Amino acid sequence: MGKLMRAIGLMSGTSLDGIDVAFIETDGEDALVRGPARTFPYDEAMRRMLVNAIADAKDLKTRGERPYLLGDAERALTESHGIAVARFLKEAGIERSSIDVIGFHGQTVLHRPEIGLTVQLGLGDLLANFTRCPVVYDLRAADVEAGGEGAPLVPAYHRALTAKLPQRPIAIVNIGGVANLTWIGSDGGLLAFDTGPGNALIDDWMRRKTGAFLDSGGATAAQGRVNEDALISLLSHSFFAETPPKSLDRNTFSSEAVESLSAEDGAATLTAFTARAIAKAREHMPGEPELWIVAGGGRRNRTIMRMLAEQVHHAVVPAEAIGLDGDSLEAEAWAYLAVRSVRGLPITFPGTTGVPEPMSGGLKADPTAHVIH
Repeated sequence: MGKLMRAIGLMSGTSLDGIDVAFIETDGEDALVRGPARTFPYDEAMRRMLVNAIADAKDLKTRGERPYLLGDAERALTESHGIAVARFLKEAGIERSSIDVIGFHGQTVLHRPEIGLTVQLGLGDLLANFTRCPVVYDLRAADVEAGGEGAPLVPAYHRALTAKLPQRPIAIVNIGGVANLTWIGSDGGLLAFDTGPGNALIDDWMRRKTGAFLDSGGATAAQGRVNEDALISLLSHSFFAETPPKSLDRNTFSSEAVESLSAEDGAATLTAFTARAIAKAREHMPGEPELWIVAGGGRRNRTIMRMLAEQVHHAVVPAEAIGLDGDSLEAEAWAYLAVRSVRGLPITFPGTTGVPEPMSGGLKADPTAHVIH
């Protein structure tokens, strides 16, 4: 076991709800001590800026382009992460000088591995100077350049978290804007892939139809009726026939099939789409999971959880049921991956992203002698 490093992870997910910050101590392998975590919601101006940035990114051809609002959004996003780190350290009572590394996800605005392109907004150098801490960022890029999907990256952390659970195989599902799944076999073998939509279609539907940012608790979907014809149409997307590893962009799927439905029926149908797509992932698994653990914002949607439980044959539980924090899990993972990156350990694998061989990744930025205010 190597020396434990003190790491902070920063996750800004596809749901555009805010910044998750988490602190862990780890050697990047089996030694792991989970610490405090916080979520800092975006204000409406930042959320709107990111929505516009994602729209502006649709036609990007290279990773370095920042046309239209993208440059301004990247700087504003980075500064907001720096402020979140400062607030987190103060509230948690952690000395900045004790932090060995920060894992910075940034905001994904385009993910198209089929053309070798993944773009996350986030200026590692600026964040390093803002926080006065080393920053590891751009953790997906090397994998995509090597022919991998660049996602999901969390499976290595999932395996470390669940090493002592008696159930095997197990599935850990993260329902953010997109839903992804890690299957862990009895021998520790990993299979991971995006399963389909998470909250993104539901959130966008609610915003358009009701003005709300999400279907809180799945209440609107619970009042509606699933339109089976629309659901069949949604599930006919070619993505579901692809063999994993595979990954998605937030905007891969369209809600066109439900546009004529009421707010309630549309929400119910899109929620069923998320649940059925997750359950459909069993077609690609070497064995049926004995336990389904759900993390991410989607675990709070009682309708998603109910619909998923109706589709699979074993228990479906929120992350908290096994002592984890479903909000901070991905931020914790980014801290863990940053430590692995610093130590040159693999962060992606053939069974998780389709990369030809296990490989490390990420860029490291150290603070310069001059503090940026």
